[in-house]
Amino acid sequence: MKILDRINSSRDVKLLTDEELQSLAAEMRMFLVDTVSKTGGHLASNLGAVELTLALHRVYDTERDRLVFDVGHQSYVHKIITGRRDRFETLRQYEGLSGFPKPHESVDDAFIAGHASNSVSVAVGMAKARTLLGENYDVVAVLGDGAMTGGLAYEGLAAAASSKEPIVIILNDNNMSIDQNVGGTARLLQSMRIRPGYLRFKRLYRDVFSAVPAVYSFNHEVKEKLKDKLLPVNTFSAMGLNYLGPVDGHDIRELENVIRLAKEMEEPVLVHVLTRKGKGVSYAEEHPDIYHGVSPFNPFTGELFPTGRCFSDCAGEVLTELAGEKENLFAVTAAMSIGTGLDSFAKKYPKRFWDVGIAEGHATSMAAGMAKQGLVPVFAVYSSFLQRGYDMLIHDVSLQNLHVVFCVDRAGIVGSDGETHHGIFDVSYLRTVPGMSICCPASFAELAAMLREAICRMDGPVAVRYPRGGECGYSGLHPEKEALLRDGTDLTLVAYGTMICEALRAANMLAEQGISAEVIKLGEIGGSSYPMVMTSLRKTGRLLAAEEVIATGCIGTVLSTAAAENGIPVKAALLNLGEGIVVHGGRAQLMHDYGIDALSVAERGRALCAPEQHE
Repeated sequence: MKILDRINSSRDVKLLTDEELQSLAAEMRMFLVDTVSKTGGHLASNLGAVELTLALHRVYDTERDRLVFDVGHQSYVHKIITGRRDRFETLRQYEGLSGFPKPHESVDDAFIAGHASNSVSVAVGMAKARTLLGENYDVVAVLGDGAMTGGLAYEGLAAAASSKEPIVIILNDNNMSIDQNVGGTARLLQSMRIRPGYLRFKRLYRDVFSAVPAVYSFNHEVKEKLKDKLLPVNTFSAMGLNYLGPVDGHDIRELENVIRLAKEMEEPVLVHVLTRKGKGVSYAEEHPDIYHGVSPFNPFTGELFPTGRCFSDCAGEVLTELAGEKENLFAVTAAMSIGTGLDSFAKKYPKRFWDVGIAEGHATSMAAGMAKQGLVPVFAVYSSFLQRGYDMLIHDVSLQNLHVVFCVDRAGIVGSDGETHHGIFDVSYLRTVPGMSICCPASFAELAAMLREAICRMDGPVAVRYPRGGECGYSGLHPEKEALLRDGTDLTLVAYGTMICEALRAANMLAEQGISAEVIKLGEIGGSSYPMVMTSLRKTGRLLAAEEVIATGCIGTVLSTAAAENGIPVKAALLNLGEGIVVHGGRAQLMHDYGIDALSVAERGRALCAPEQHE
């Protein structure tokens, strides 16, 4: 029987011998590779966190103690330990396990974690609640070094130090975020070292002298003064945190000893752990960026199964081409050069490319500064991550009408990453940004045309939003603000982006039932003037708007209001994602369940055209 088969809680991990722990770590890695190769998911980060997670479960009981992950893509081993091994084949699948911590899945998951840099702030809040409510549990935050490129991490660290709350912060330093770590934080972490014997001495010192409080207090004061003289001051110590490390992140026994020491100190402590992303699997160790988040692959060779050309690839190719024409074009990303298709741009124009790390707010403000001084900055960013720069969109970009172009990748339902990553809020919040133009390509050809227009001919802030993956079946070129794709007399069917494919399919279904739907594609949204739609509504009197976004601020509402203001009586049905809490799963399944696929659109269109029943 495998050791892994006996592990269902923190208690089971605590019962293992050192030899069994080593065997369990090896079994964990084999299990991770076997499972993730089938489901896709975050591989390299979890391979690197195996021993760290085991050590944490040796010290803490996550049913009671609060283990707060940052981002959470390194939580797979934690999930396996806490009774979810038998369901792991459902990872990231519809109605299966989430790829991130989710409290509704298990009491062992302390907090939802899909975005970076917030774990310490959350942990401080939990520690404060513990004190105020007089409860008894430990709080530990796992913070990746990549998250240290985000300013929120430092706000949390400063608060942890000033709170004086007993809290342990694990800095998992693997010298990677998603792409290679950048900036001063990476260099700082590389330089921080304390002699290994110091940690052993510190533990012995506490054991010997803590029994005599007066002696301990005197010696502690002397020791701290000596340490300040003999050891280099680092950022964490300067902030008021007790710093322990660095510690070998693949030595379970050493990890357990240091984490236990940190816990016993009953103060804010940061433990600096050195790990290797992709540990134990050669192809993941050699290419941790490629195996950070993967689709299904060959577990023996690491060969990724082909996925085809996607919108991100197209955007990267167009930007690289335009950079050859415009010397003032500059590309920015936030730890996502590969994910946003900018890796080729970075190689060809390294002096005109900047990866700022996980710092979307900074990237937006920096782009504003560039635009103010004459550059044309393009910030390629996932829709759900641009949310983190909302204030900067208004204060730094919009108020001065600066020409910053935002390539808003992963717009719409993204699938298996779920609630924290669906790009379904950007239409609502971008429409509130004064002067913002929002372009919505439905094909690669339209993306290329709209990017060229946005960069070369438009003014002010421009967002070009496009989905994850490839084309939906529509490959036309209608980049204008409104395009009539199909004549009709009974119903005006409006969509934008790749939702136009669902609209056209729905129109075909309706035609088979004798209902003539006029299909209008919106190439640009955000304003209130839609003359082609208004002309169509005067003819049909019925509006069906299909959108892959939340209901609040959707374009269907704008069109209904515009119709009323133009004195056009309209019977309307708005199809969208409601309040926007959309679970993880395949895109087709989710679109059907949330009622925005072609079949659902056709059904709503048929109901809209049905004669009214009068009693």
